Amino acid sequence: MAHRVLHLAEHEVDISKTHQKQVRVSLALAGTLLGGTLLFNSIISPIFYGRESQIKELLAMLAAILLATPVIIHSIKGVIRGEMHMDELVALAIIAAFATGNYVAASVVAFFLLLSELVETRTALGARAAIELLIKLTPTKASLLDSSGGEKEVNVSWLKCDNIIRVRPGDNIAADGEVVKGLSSVNEATITGESLPADKVPGMQVFAGTSNLTGVLDIKVTRAGKDTTLGKVQSLILQAEHTKIPIMRIIDRYVKWYVPVILMISAIIWFFTRDVNRAIGALVVSCPCALILATPTAMVAALSASARLGILIKKVADLELAGRITAMVFDKTGTLTTGQLYVTKLTPAQGIEPAELLRFAASAEQMSKHPAARALQIVAKEANLSLNAPDDFAETPGKGVKATVEGAKVFVGRDTFLKANGIDTSVVSDPALHEEQGFSTLYIGRDKKCIGWIGMQDKTRPEARYAVEQLLETGVRRVTMLTGDRQEVARRVATELGCTDVKAKCLPHDKLAIVERMKKEGFVVAVVGDGINDAPALASGDLGIAMGAAGSDVAINSASIALMSNDLKRLPFLVKLSRKTTSIINQNLLFGILFIILGVSASAVGWLPLIYAALLHFGGSLVVVFNSARLVRYGEELEPHSYAPAANI
Repeated sequence: MAHRVLHLAEHEVDISKTHQKQVRVSLALAGTLLGGTLLFNSIISPIFYGRESQIKELLAMLAAILLATPVIIHSIKGVIRGEMHMDELVALAIIAAFATGNYVAASVVAFFLLLSELVETRTALGARAAIELLIKLTPTKASLLDSSGGEKEVNVSWLKCDNIIRVRPGDNIAADGEVVKGLSSVNEATITGESLPADKVPGMQVFAGTSNLTGVLDIKVTRAGKDTTLGKVQSLILQAEHTKIPIMRIIDRYVKWYVPVILMISAIIWFFTRDVNRAIGALVVSCPCALILATPTAMVAALSASARLGILIKKVADLELAGRITAMVFDKTGTLTTGQLYVTKLTPAQGIEPAELLRFAASAEQMSKHPAARALQIVAKEANLSLNAPDDFAETPGKGVKATVEGAKVFVGRDTFLKANGIDTSVVSDPALHEEQGFSTLYIGRDKKCIGWIGMQDKTRPEARYAVEQLLETGVRRVTMLTGDRQEVARRVATELGCTDVKAKCLPHDKLAIVERMKKEGFVVAVVGDGINDAPALASGDLGIAMGAAGSDVAINSASIALMSNDLKRLPFLVKLSRKTTSIINQNLLFGILFIILGVSASAVGWLPLIYAALLHFGGSLVVVFNSARLVRYGEELEPHSYAPAANI
């Protein structure tokens, strides 16, 4: 009960904070527009009241007070807290202009500073469009079933694990869970990116935010609220927005030196020219809004573009790193291939029937979730075989499984796995005789005897070769495929896709060692995997990219970047987006630096009147924002991920 109340309280606090921020932005906009109206009236008042009228000065003074007050208060608060912002420069310029009776200039400066900050705020809010849409996907109410079969409507925030909820056709699913009753089709495009609905039967997993289409489903909740896949997607986007790349940290580090230097330059201008307007103009134009906005606006736009395509980035520093990748390491099964193995050959030992071989193998593998286990279940079902429940099931990742079936000890896995358990595999024909077919081979042992092997094949993803070619064209020098399969299988797939090199028979610790060795050789290594068996390698790479991360805690936790779909074309796009973002940031920084140098110089020689300095200050911010906004539409040639349409800036 306490957990429910706490979760509900956190949800209400988030809503309250969002509402308060919206109110503050609305008030700031209203105040800015009112001050701007007074300023405009003061400028045109001589047309109606004559140049000698005091109305112009009165309106300008009221506008200056209204517009300057929030700027000055913000600056004072920053000084009291010991935080230095660039706004202090403009605050000093406004005070100086007001003190010298130049009310029009003071109000113009304050107006355009506030307008710049509103543009910046709007830019940041634009990146949250995808998050707002994510929130709308999850319903606020759920139909909870009690132990007697009764049904009542409750807040989604009250759901906890093992609750049973009922979802009717047309409703969005309120939490991650497992179907316990009912048959239906579910549109999972919001999570997996797959456009075709997925058929759901008891025992299958469903995700929060997906849409139930046809039948009624009773679902046992396994994860609710922020723990759902959808909640983690939202958290990742928010987490990325609050991180910084190195260039942003550098600006923060040196801001405390910037303000005193500009004040000294302004004082020197006044000392030599005795023109206070030139000194004030230097303060206004040197407030480096363009420089400050250079990096965050580009990153916000890039995050919007990546979210639109279902690419979730934990830290913006990871986005910057993606453009420097020189080596890409792929897991084979489930990454470069579909991960859906299918049985292509049954080779029983002498005296063993093919159906008997398949029955023992499929029975032993019933508890495994490995693609090979699924392939065995499918072909056994097609052959109408009756399978027996295994006892004493145990699985060794990357090697095989063992279980007791029909009273016999059954081993299914690699030849090395069977040999390690004292089973001789030489009594059956060597799969190498069929190596041109590229089999993945499972050996089956029963009571210390090898009873045959089963050959399987996996299809490569249709876009895999294109993705590898694009990566090589972007400058990635090495594309390595790692797999636990035999050399013949690995060589066939690597040749088909155009990989530069391949390593076969790799266990998880072997993959980790290969990645570490490549890093020592000077490569910037990105590791791409399914986030389950590849977790150690994903964590050890300079950049870990989890494919098809929907529902996988390991993928989201161990990888730096998670792709919600299995579309490999997202990878070359990620590299290109990173490089494009870096280019935009460099353009913005160069513009911001030149803007300040030329602006201060123009003010010093009297070429830049104070009002024009304020206009230029605003114009410089707009140039940076609109230059960064070009990234929002980057990659529109790729099909967007369903949950995240492009955010507007």
